[in-house]
Amino acid sequence: MSLRDLSAAEARVLAVLVEKLHTVPDSYPLSLNALTQGCNQKTAREPVMNLSEAEVLEALNELKGMSLVQEVSGSRVVRFEHNLRRVYGVPGQAEALLTVLMLRGPQTAAELRLNCERLHRFADISSVEGFLDELAERQPPLAVKLPRAPGAREQRWAHLLAGPVAMDAAPAGSGGEAPRRDEELQALRAEVDLLKSQVARLMAELGLA
Repeated sequence: MSLRDLSAAEARVLAVLVEKLHTVPDSYPLSLNALTQGCNQKTAREPVMNLSEAEVLEALNELKGMSLVQEVSGSRVVRFEHNLRRVYGVPGQAEALLTVLMLRGPQTAAELRLNCERLHRFADISSVEGFLDELAERQPPLAVKLPRAPGAREQRWAHLLAGPVAMDAAPAGSGGEAPRRDEELQALRAEVDLLKSQVARLMAELGLA
């Protein structure tokens, strides 16, 4: 297999096609409009994107050049379907994992098992890890296990279809979490000190020891 790295838009388009095959099979293959809406969803996406139909169409043309996407004829509206599994030579379980990683960014094996539920139901976390290990051991590798983030209990995985990832990238939404906890703790301490002083003043006014 010799494929170039995908752009962020190409990875999103490809992943949405795989996702919608499983979640809305009656609407699959997808029209350009439906595909654009899927790419720009606000839920189950990291990062959230705002791609225009022109940008989605450009990504589709690039993916067609790599045989990852093909047009489907026989409809008044042009529709598109994916060839991820065949082109990359992966089983359905690995396809589901790569799709969710492209849609939601780096995740732990436990998160992947949960988020893959509608694409493939894994029996347990060890099954997820087994397929991730296979993707990581391929040449070239299609997934990588990231170093454990500070304070994290489990390591996360990332896909490599769009090229190397930053090995020290913080989990989505985790920026400033430790400082935020410190601020909350300081606020609680200040509140406790205030309550103590109010209680002491009331006791003094009531003549209580």
